Amino acid sequence: MSHNTIEANQAMDKFDGHHQVWLFGYGSLIYKADFPFIERRPAHIFGWTRRFWQGSHDHRGTPDAPGRVATLIPSEGAICHGMAYLVTPEEFAHLDHREKNGYLRVAIDIHFEAGGVEEGLIYIAAADNAAWLGDAPVEEIARHIASAAGPSGPNIEYLLRLAAALRELGHHDEHVHAIEAQLARLQK
Repeated sequence: MSHNTIEANQAMDKFDGHHQVWLFGYGSLIYKADFPFIERRPAHIFGWTRRFWQGSHDHRGTPDAPGRVATLIPSEGAICHGMAYLVTPEEFAHLDHREKNGYLRVAIDIHFEAGGVEEGLIYIAAADNAAWLGDAPVEEIARHIASAAGPSGPNIEYLLRLAAALRELGHHDEHVHAIEAQLARLQK
């Protein structure tokens, strides 16, 4: 699959006719809502684990030196915490552009921390997209993140803001916080 997924996402018709749709954010969407939303709630999804295995050629890196950003991988029994936003379908054009580097819209059940479940959507970059970087040791991921930067800023800023946002929500993510600790060791 190509880096640019805008067309593929625009073809998703699962929520056509809906006036409002819940969107689940697990990466920069937790702390950077650069779109209008009706409501925002802490939430989680089941069966997925956050990993810094996706390349970023357009935000936290460049085509020649991609950064590393979060995606989700299936993981039985896992819980991924994040933030849910109630948006109107008009926001999809902006979100499709923001998430165009290999991410596809997927329908998912979103579980709210305060109770309740709603079907909504999420953007996930799978292993078959052209920007996929894949698994690597935490030390290697941290070195990669420490050296990358793109139009949206240094890659390290993305990781540190995500780690802080998860702590603010009261959640520990073993992968994210291990990379954060490794980055702190590299900076000494």
